[in-house]
Amino acid sequence: MTLLEVRDLAVTYQGGAAAVRGVDLTLEAGQKLGVAGESGCGKSTLALALLRLLPAGTRITGRVTLDGEDVLGMRWGQLRAVRWAGASIVFQGAMHSLNPVHRVGDQIAEPILLHGRATAAAARKRAGELLEQVGLPAARASAFPHELSGGQRQRVMIAMALACEPRLIIADEPTTALDVMIQAQILRLIEHLVADQDVGLIMISHDLAVLADTCDRLAVMYAGRVVEEGPARSVHEDARHPYARALSAAFPRIGDPASRFAPQGLPGDPPDPSALPAGCAFHARCPVALPVCAADDQPLRDAGPGRAAACVHVTGVPESAGPPGDPAAPPENARSTP
Repeated sequence: MTLLEVRDLAVTYQGGAAAVRGVDLTLEAGQKLGVAGESGCGKSTLALALLRLLPAGTRITGRVTLDGEDVLGMRWGQLRAVRWAGASIVFQGAMHSLNPVHRVGDQIAEPILLHGRATAAAARKRAGELLEQVGLPAARASAFPHELSGGQRQRVMIAMALACEPRLIIADEPTTALDVMIQAQILRLIEHLVADQDVGLIMISHDLAVLADTCDRLAVMYAGRVVEEGPARSVHEDARHPYARALSAAFPRIGDPASRFAPQGLPGDPPDPSALPAGCAFHARCPVALPVCAADDQPLRDAGPGRAAACVHVTGVPESAGPPGDPAAPPENARSTP
């Protein structure tokens, strides 16, 4: 069953910054979708747009359908009912998302009370149960955020996201600034909760290796567009778009000394969304760009079973494109700076 359907979603901030451009995504119940890309590529804006959490004056067009309901067309009362109960977000940086002067148990119970799911006493009991569900003692409900470690605070954020039993969870960089051991625990926790409760998950990260290990499918974004989409492990191990390939190679691979000791950077940065270049937005940084790439934006093309990539090299180059340049893929040890 289709849980979330996004069609031609575009987000433009005041001032003309096109942060998201024509994104199409589909998520089934129980499925895990990863969204990857460097900072400034539109990942978090996409997440916030799904529940209309963007600043006033932001222009959103396209269609977002959650459980058959048009999110972008909802009245505020309907939207308030959907947030937390239909879909919830685990924001990046738990310390910035939790109220420092309220106990964490009260913060977990708050959405339960706001949605009329239980009495105050029952909501407090439910908060303790949720803490145990994410691997913390129920007694930690009386703690303030500063009394918890980074990993514990992130678990509290996940407990809050689960409080009203949503059908969709959006996790925006849920393991940022955590050490690798805690990161692994949080990722396994999210994975098990999604499987046990049959909810849909959208996980945002710059780390393709993490997403490939956690998610079923992967969408790579650049300059507000999805430039490659397909099965997560296939995209990570055999990317078809040069940007996705460079992003994947940016992280050392276990057992591959070349990727650890001989890194090569991807020059430049993503373009300013308020001043996007003509043609493919990646062409100025692309090691295999052709003249046609600077003139024409490349649509997503069939790149194999269940896969698509927005690159002229996927289906060959038209005769009018000019000389083919160097079509070779970037070296395996190429690095980018996410």
